[in-house]
Amino acid sequence: MAKDELFSGESKNIEYKVVVPDKSEKYMKTVVAFANTQGGRLVIGIDDKTHQVVGVDNDSLFQTMDALTNAISDACEPQIIPDIEPQTVEGKTVIVIIVEAGKNRPYYIKSQGKEKGTYIRVAGTSRPAHQEKISELEMEGARISWDELTCVGYEVTEEATQALCKDIEDFRKKAGLSGHNVRKEQLLNWKILKNSESNVLASNAYVLLTSDYFPFSKTQCAVFKGTDRTVFLDKREYTGPIYKQIESAVDFVLRNIRLGATIDGLVRRESYELPVEAIREMIINAHCHRNLLDESCIQVAIYDDRLEVTSPGGLYNGLTYEEVMKGHSKIRNKLIANIFGQMGLVEAWGSGIRRIISAAGEYGLPVPTVEVFDDMFRVNLYRSVQDNAKGGENSGVKGGENSGVKGGENSGVKGGDDFGDKVRIREKAQKLTDTQEKILDCIAEDKYISVKKIAERIDISRRTVENNIKKMKESDIVVRHGSPKNGCWEIVE
Repeated sequence: MAKDELFSGESKNIEYKVVVPDKSEKYMKTVVAFANTQGGRLVIGIDDKTHQVVGVDNDSLFQTMDALTNAISDACEPQIIPDIEPQTVEGKTVIVIIVEAGKNRPYYIKSQGKEKGTYIRVAGTSRPAHQEKISELEMEGARISWDELTCVGYEVTEEATQALCKDIEDFRKKAGLSGHNVRKEQLLNWKILKNSESNVLASNAYVLLTSDYFPFSKTQCAVFKGTDRTVFLDKREYTGPIYKQIESAVDFVLRNIRLGATIDGLVRRESYELPVEAIREMIINAHCHRNLLDESCIQVAIYDDRLEVTSPGGLYNGLTYEEVMKGHSKIRNKLIANIFGQMGLVEAWGSGIRRIISAAGEYGLPVPTVEVFDDMFRVNLYRSVQDNAKGGENSGVKGGENSGVKGGENSGVKGGDDFGDKVRIREKAQKLTDTQEKILDCIAEDKYISVKKIAERIDISRRTVENNIKKMKESDIVVRHGSPKNGCWEIVE
């Protein structure tokens, strides 16, 4: 990490403390959070509010460094041994605690226990990990993925197995791959199925590839009027084998974007306004990399100005945004990834984002963007601004009259009314200050939390919390129900 970057301000990987806190837990949660995510640097001797370099006492420098090393190694489970070094900034000495991304996750503060003492890094703050995140960290530490686990009690039928084998054969043939014949033995070799004495057991991957058994395994698709989620024009929800969900979602997008034509000599060539390759890649990536421990679903949203695909789960196993954009990848769902490779649905892992960007460039479209949240991952593919300047009049939707859409009444949606609820809260949080986002996060975790507890948790004054909550109430972000002592908070959606 460049020196200028280290001292340019706090971030997801950098945190400042003016002095070593009296209570070790005030910095220990940061150390644990770094180890559970992407690693980071904790700098002692810089004011975290003003970023002024204060420095530390040179006379006790090495004693302080030894004490920090011992405190961290003693307080954390599994043991964390940081690199600690002094650096000179503006003529003053600061202590830099370097914590690498850990391999034996989850890391937690011993005194708090795993359930309460596991922290992760989110948007420049250290926050308690929810149970689903702890479970994922445990699997990361054990080097296994959720789709590899046995689905206890799920019946493996010959009919479902043969149908899956046949579909894999068909996909391989379509992709021009050799060796089209696929039998049950290959599913066993790929660990999609497992032999157990005289029984054949299903992996979670087998279940995802053959049924709608898991209620979270679905793809919600919607068309919106304008550029936000205020008005639905159409919505669908697809379940069943995930590769069929992908096909249905791609078809949904193609039905709801423009199809144009060019004349090449005597030949009329049709093409969609968005590259089909990029659309498929976005939806396939969402299924490959989604967090299957998160019971949210994949969402595909079409707006006047963009196609947006959102998948549950942030970046996996310490992967950074910069690495994603460079084409690096860490596979969250190993068996699904392998099967999709066998089916010719994916090429080289890690190349998906680059192919989406490349396809958009060939179409002369704006550069696609990637948004990373702590609990979701989103890719935006932008439509031509010029073509959509009339607010979607020529988008093929026209209020639903010519697209089979009539207010969504007959859209065949199974539920789907919660489409985007979680996303809307996250989008609302993006409009807040850092302090307000921390407050919102506390309220989301505990709707009965007091102002005093919020102040203690995010280490600011009670007055500052009260002032920010007042602004959030005025902006219809939060509402308080009941008395200050016995009431509760509500996040306005």
